[in-house]
Amino acid sequence: MKIKSIAAAAAIAGAVLSASSLGAFADEISTYTSGGYAIGGTDPVAYFTQNKPVQGKAEFTAQYDGVTWKFSSAENRDKFIAEPTKFAPQYGGWCAVGTSFGTKLETQPELWDIVDGKLYLNAHDGAVKRMQTRTSETIINANANWEDIRDVPPEKL
Repeated sequence: MKIKSIAAAAAIAGAVLSASSLGAFADEISTYTSGGYAIGGTDPVAYFTQNKPVQGKAEFTAQYDGVTWKFSSAENRDKFIAEPTKFAPQYGGWCAVGTSFGTKLETQPELWDIVDGKLYLNAHDGAVKRMQTRTSETIINANANWEDIRDVPPEKL
């Protein structure tokens, strides 16, 4: 797996997060943003083409799902524009494991994995461990929960 490190899954289930502890969010709450960009300005195409997170550049941007995405090259931007659902992370870039528990947690671009051609991001070491050991269960639960929490602000979950 390409996921790096993240903290205990139990912390996800028991975490009580305030709006101030969650940081800045997009106007469109279905997509996680940081610093005004989806996934903190990380190029989503690079996960697939370079096998790692790569910081995007301000000169290569596109709009999708109500927010601005950055890319490391015009080529990656154009690939994304042609097939955004192929490259955009699942659950609007919110933590896959958090989503499986019915909540939205900020993600870290370096905590990622591609499963069956889809990009999943996570929040901490515990989430990564859970994703690695319970991949199918996590994805099934997150898919089921996403419809219910997609448009709910994180501080309301």
